[in-house]
Amino acid sequence: MAMENAGNLEAAIEQLLNAEKQARLAGDVAATRNAVTEILRMCFEARAWKTLNDQIVLLSKRRGQLKQAVTAMVQQAMQYIDETPDLETRIELIKILNSVSAGKIYVEIERARLIKKLAKIKEGQGLIAEAADLMQEIAVETFGAMAKTEKIAFILEQVRLCLDRQDYVRAQILSRKISTRVFDADVSKEKKKPKEGDNVVEEAPVDIPSLPELKRIYYELMIRYYSP
Repeated sequence: MAMENAGNLEAAIEQLLNAEKQARLAGDVAATRNAVTEILRMCFEARAWKTLNDQIVLLSKRRGQLKQAVTAMVQQAMQYIDETPDLETRIELIKILNSVSAGKIYVEIERARLIKKLAKIKEGQGLIAEAADLMQEIAVETFGAMAKTEKIAFILEQVRLCLDRQDYVRAQILSRKISTRVFDADVSKEKKKPKEGDNVVEEAPVDIPSLPELKRIYYELMIRYYSP
């Protein structure tokens, strides 16, 4: 039965790959996006994790692949991370998505979130230096579309990991990316509907602390830094 299901999945994917190719070559954004997300959904529902990873790589590398299709694919697959059956599968999916989003400005926020997830796993495994190195790959202060609170939270995580590995020089350099004036700003005034050509500022994820909470974390980290 499992073999039959695998065969059915393979046939369904093949059909959708043909539909995706036609839509992509025709420049049909909506149809291309629908095809790639449907392929990922079928793999997920079949719990075919290796096939899911393979399809993400394959689809992202297809000639002239549309940015909107890659973005939709990365965002959809990120929802599956917490549904993975074990840590090994979770890490593999994160790494695949990280490699697909690397160097693509249109998914830079997604990549930052992926790196943060991977760093959290590494920290949980006691690999503090590795987690700190991962987080330092990303310079969120340059991300125009990332919410201010998410940027601050990310930089504070970078600072915390540097302090945990006793890298005080880098911790200070990173902490200087945050101006204390930012804690008195009104986040609700962030441009949600900018003029044409401006970046649309994304909403921060629900797990990002509020500005007053970030202020407290910042000063706690500074106390750690300045304490002997």
